Amino acid sequence: METPDSLIIIGLTFVLAGFVKGVIGLGLPTVSLALLTAGFGLIPAMSLMIVPSLITNVWQAGQGGAFRELARRFWLMMVAVVAGVWFGGTVLVAGDTTLLTGLLGALLCVYALTGMSRFRVPPPGRAEPWLSPVMGGVTGILTGLTGSFVVPGVLYLQSIGLDRNALIQAMGMLFTVSTAALAVVLGHHKLMSVELGVYSLGGVIPALVGMVIGQKVRNRLSEAVFAKIFFASLLILGAYIAARAFS
Repeated sequence: METPDSLIIIGLTFVLAGFVKGVIGLGLPTVSLALLTAGFGLIPAMSLMIVPSLITNVWQAGQGGAFRELARRFWLMMVAVVAGVWFGGTVLVAGDTTLLTGLLGALLCVYALTGMSRFRVPPPGRAEPWLSPVMGGVTGILTGLTGSFVVPGVLYLQSIGLDRNALIQAMGMLFTVSTAALAVVLGHHKLMSVELGVYSLGGVIPALVGMVIGQKVRNRLSEAVFAKIFFASLLILGAYIAARAFS
């Protein structure tokens, strides 16, 4: 991976992923994971996206002014995420990487299609106390298997009826816990080398640069139109990853 082309690809990936996050408030881990998987494979991609994802999501989790309320409401969901990531990561070590790469592509397609269709999961209502940890556990397992932590966690949080700021903060908390747990699991199983860790750390500045650019461009773009472009592109990329894995 110590080639100029690889370093350029990694840098541009995080600039683009940061730009998307700057415009619509999410997408950095998803975009970076998808592009890096297409370029370097699933496990290296999971390692490379760890540090930029963790830093930007910690920042997102701290914004919104509702951290304590959200922590009290979703702490059990977060615990289940950690347990699920550990289980999924254990399966990842012994599993078929090709199959799991195809699963990642399928999850990206599902996420893209729900975003394009404005599909919403029905509100949990009285089932929330037990459904939240179930959704957290499933999200954690899929995170451990594929590095993607949007399905079904994000779809579930969107269904609860939080206001925009609280929703973005809750997603930041979910992403932070998922990323931190994934980093521990990858390190425990020796899947995240020092080299990949250094490259991941090096992706922080490009990601932040992309976020700043995206935030400046946000007021000049229609967020709705950009979101459609984002989800359509993600659908194509997910379909490509799945097709290449199963071909």
